[in-house]
Amino acid sequence: MLPIADSFEHGYHGCEILYGRGRAADLGAFLGDRGLDDALVVCGSNVGANDDLMDPIREGLGDRLAGVFDGTTPDKRIEDAYDLLDERAAAGADVLVAVGGGSSLDTARQAPMLDADGRDLERIRAAAEESPDDLGPLAPDAEATIPVVVIPTTFAGADLSTGGSLVVRSADASPTGQPLTVSGDAPMPIADLADPALFETSPESVLAGSAMNGFDKGIETPYAADATPVSDATAIHGLRLLADSLPGVAGDRSHPDPEASMDRAVAGALLVQIDRKISVIHAVGHGFARRYDVQQGAVHAIVAPHVLAYLFEEVDGSRRALAAGLGVAAEGRSDEAVAEDVVTAVAAVRDDLAVPSRLRELPETAENDLPVIAEYVVDDWCMDRAPDGLDATPKGIEGVLRAAW
Repeated sequence: MLPIADSFEHGYHGCEILYGRGRAADLGAFLGDRGLDDALVVCGSNVGANDDLMDPIREGLGDRLAGVFDGTTPDKRIEDAYDLLDERAAAGADVLVAVGGGSSLDTARQAPMLDADGRDLERIRAAAEESPDDLGPLAPDAEATIPVVVIPTTFAGADLSTGGSLVVRSADASPTGQPLTVSGDAPMPIADLADPALFETSPESVLAGSAMNGFDKGIETPYAADATPVSDATAIHGLRLLADSLPGVAGDRSHPDPEASMDRAVAGALLVQIDRKISVIHAVGHGFARRYDVQQGAVHAIVAPHVLAYLFEEVDGSRRALAAGLGVAAEGRSDEAVAEDVVTAVAAVRDDLAVPSRLRELPETAENDLPVIAEYVVDDWCMDRAPDGLDATPKGIEGVLRAAW
């Protein structure tokens, strides 16, 4: 296994990645160098009450801490983003510092897009009523003016994504029976501070719930239609780090050096996001999210081995590249044997985590919904990156879902 540096910095599409234990102490200096004086911390209530996590951030910000908004929720409600903008104006903050998992990071990154868009909540809702199937993007011709720093504490991989959405109406309140969402092409955060010591303050159940979401980004990138040698390199090395470390920091497998395992897991979670290509597994997650209020990471965990088995039956699926990332022997072995062991290796990582392994274990799901979910999956935008040569049909995807049921 290649070693990783104790600390490093890397520029990625305008975002400065700051990795290393204790990097929270650098927050104030980082903002000061950029003329940012007043930071509003954005998080959920559980994160806001976790002093082991928040104390290093408060200390790192020092007198630049303008306040804490702890009103984000897993639902990513648009109302929370508007409340955040009100709190930011009241505090006079010139930068948002988002702390926690994907919901907090997405809300903090989409709030500046709402601000740039200029429509109030009622106008957004009116637009949703008029065109429930296509709200359109937020601020398509404007740039966000509120910079955001992200401090992830889970492995979901929302820190370096280019998208994110907010729920305008829940499924129960929606005229379509599905959640109505609006999204903006959020600019990259100005910094992604990845401090393994902060991840260690998250409950293991939270880390486990997010682990496969990040892990699957590394799995999907090599087989995506637009994969490149660069995206393969970061994905494969990220998978090496994650496959070895995730079961030790978020699951049942013991490691002799838990601190070193967490360092490797956080570095791996960063690597699989760089030039990542989400595809079929994420399309399945989106399909279930259109039908239910369900954590997509749980769906990803369940279906990942079944999606790979399906892909390997239909196309090559970059099985040997994945074998390199997962520690599967490939030299001198048949394509079928390599594919089988890749699926087994992914299932083994999943099974070491405290996550469900069958779709029927999710209380929101119903077996008779699988055909319509399969249709959602085939139509999802992520399928544009499906492997070359794959002819994905609703019937084929339904077969994957039934195998995972």
